[in-house]
Amino acid sequence: MPDNRPIGIFDSGIGGLTIARSVSELMPDEQILFFGDTAHLPYGDKSAEAIKSYVKRIAEFFVDNDCKLILLACNSASAAAYPMLQKLHSGKVPVLNVIDPNVEYVCRKKYNTVGIIGTKATITSRAYNRKFATAAPDLIVKSIATPLLAPMIEEGFFNNNISQTVVNSYLSNKKLSGIEALVLACTHYPLIKPEIEKYFATLHTKVEVIDSTDVISEYTRKQLNIHRMLADKDRVPEHLFCVSDFTASFQKTTNIFYGEAVKLKHVPIWG
Repeated sequence: MPDNRPIGIFDSGIGGLTIARSVSELMPDEQILFFGDTAHLPYGDKSAEAIKSYVKRIAEFFVDNDCKLILLACNSASAAAYPMLQKLHSGKVPVLNVIDPNVEYVCRKKYNTVGIIGTKATITSRAYNRKFATAAPDLIVKSIATPLLAPMIEEGFFNNNISQTVVNSYLSNKKLSGIEALVLACTHYPLIKPEIEKYFATLHTKVEVIDSTDVISEYTRKQLNIHRMLADKDRVPEHLFCVSDFTASFQKTTNIFYGEAVKLKHVPIWG
């Protein structure tokens, strides 16, 4: 039987709209309930315990709204809170993170050396390193924190000289030398993928820049199929985009991440 309940997609801000857009494009029949915890962004500088408390409450919001699946569309939240959330909702609702799909993809490509860029919380958690160590013990993993990129993108600085300079500065870090692929471990980074590719092209270096949005949406469809949760075909779903704190700036920025302006609904779940 088709399952027309919504997919709950969560991010620490509204950068996760890049994943929501990819999911919607790949599965136009699926309804999306998006929640951006704009009251507590950025998660990149928060402690693991703080992130866990935020994620736990937001997952309850999804369950209360009868979501059939929860997707942590945030690398920082995936690194800090996924095991806890999976345990809490085991047997009730499937919980997905954004790290496992990227790890699975890299392992399929059989690279020898991979680079990872993300927030401080994602990189210092070493979540990617641990998963790669299990899935591909011989893989060399090189990771660096790139904390300026997300706020830079949110302010509209991408695909220009300023952003290219910042991107070049990070990617020239010697820790990333010799990589064959680069995982963009932040929902904001797909917007600067052209600039990242331009950097490597200038060096005449062949590096696959992995757009995690496409990888994650494909993985999500696979999991929905496994759990027999795909929606009816040819339906027109009504998406809902919620935030824990509303400002005109957040509303304006939705166009950057979703590709079109969407109406944000203020849902103050923190009281």
